[in-house]
Amino acid sequence: MSASTIYIALFLYFIVGSIIARHAKRKLGGGVNEYFLAGRTLGGLVAALTYSATTYSAFMLVGLAGFTYIGGVGALGFELIYLSGLVLVAFFGPRFWLVGKRYNYLTPTEMLGDRYQSETVSIVAAVASVVFLIPYSSVQLIGIGALLEGVSGGAIPFLAGVFIAAVIAVYWTWTGGLRAVAWTDSLQGAVMLIVAILSVLFIVYRGFGGFEAMFVEIETRYPDWLTVPGPGFFNFHAFVGLTLPWFFFSLSNPQVSQRLFMPRSLNQMRIMVMGFLGFGFIYTLVSILWGFSARLLLPDLDVADQATPALLGLDIVPSAIAMLVMLGISAAAISTVNSIILTLSSMVTRDVFKNIRKEATEKIELLVGRIFIPVFTLFILAFATLRLDLIAALSVASSAGLLVMVPALIGAFYWKRGTATGVIVSVIAGGTTATVLQYSGWQPLGFWPGVWSGIIATFLFVGVSLLTRPPKEKAEEFLGYLKQELDQKRII
Repeated sequence: MSASTIYIALFLYFIVGSIIARHAKRKLGGGVNEYFLAGRTLGGLVAALTYSATTYSAFMLVGLAGFTYIGGVGALGFELIYLSGLVLVAFFGPRFWLVGKRYNYLTPTEMLGDRYQSETVSIVAAVASVVFLIPYSSVQLIGIGALLEGVSGGAIPFLAGVFIAAVIAVYWTWTGGLRAVAWTDSLQGAVMLIVAILSVLFIVYRGFGGFEAMFVEIETRYPDWLTVPGPGFFNFHAFVGLTLPWFFFSLSNPQVSQRLFMPRSLNQMRIMVMGFLGFGFIYTLVSILWGFSARLLLPDLDVADQATPALLGLDIVPSAIAMLVMLGISAAAISTVNSIILTLSSMVTRDVFKNIRKEATEKIELLVGRIFIPVFTLFILAFATLRLDLIAALSVASSAGLLVMVPALIGAFYWKRGTATGVIVSVIAGGTTATVLQYSGWQPLGFWPGVWSGIIATFLFVGVSLLTRPPKEKAEEFLGYLKQELDQKRII
């Protein structure tokens, strides 16, 4: 695929997305709630598509396909664990939505600070989110850079692909806030799903003659790839270390949980959850099939993350389909980046700046939030230039750090005895543990960083809370309101 053709396709994609973003800007009202939450008025279909596009990133068709390439069917189990974690959205989603509307929360970390009656909780949680989400965001840019470099045969430099993706993400985010992100996500989500289905059909039928023939060939040539634990990558410790943070992804990652504030009603939230479930299941199967196809057709790749770019370079994939797949993967990654940038900017302005400068007007608060959009983009861009390998592993490493938020979030809704000190100690100690273990490579008893960060954060949150004084009045008010509303609406 020629570099000029790719550049033209990306330019057209940028123009279409920019038209949508500019149109969204015309609908934009004033204030931080409108800019960062689209005024809490998203319909179910748009909410489902933006939730899906935000969640499913370069990790899927690049990272998960790479996991399948080296680990076989264990990759399917790993990703299905994430989908099963959707029960958390079904359970916690209405609770987020109700308290978000009642107390006008802008971010999940603001909710934690108010629930535990501590500005320090908001600040610590927001800073932790920044620390762990910047590497995760950079992974998306790395995915696009590697993809464009691969499908162009090296004609498009890695850094050029990274820079193009960053520019698109920051422009759409800056232009119309969450409304522009949600509308462009809807376009990107539709492109992602349609292209993924078409591409896998071309690969399977032109490469193998059909699904049955493909699996017969896998069973003949790579039988271990169809068994558990498989060829060796997905041993017990690796599987637990990868899946534990992934199961809690919908709660621990603020760019995802913030979307639980956005539907205009609980009924629209149900549509969002069901739409995401269908989207996720199809996209997971497609990514797994991509990985198996690459294992059969390209058995000697040195880097697993090159499975998808290498597949797109084969003659069995029509150039038009390969181009659409490239755009689909780029769309997935860009939608994740702009969502994270927007969430981090909202957290800095509400949970850090607003707590320091309480007298600041909403206009100033919004200005600060918008300024941080390009600032965070530069940080993400700088990290992406490191070009670290194994996109899927890096994604899960970031989730291992964010996992430390989960005990405090669950405690906010179910444990009156939880305290601000418990949250602060658990987030700092758990996050530090995840960072040290990840970058030192140390795995005590063979378990990965996400396991230890989750265990330490949980024990510290419970233990320190029992030794300190909880905000009883706020806990009674918060949980009492929830109980009353859930009982009236007959929600479990």
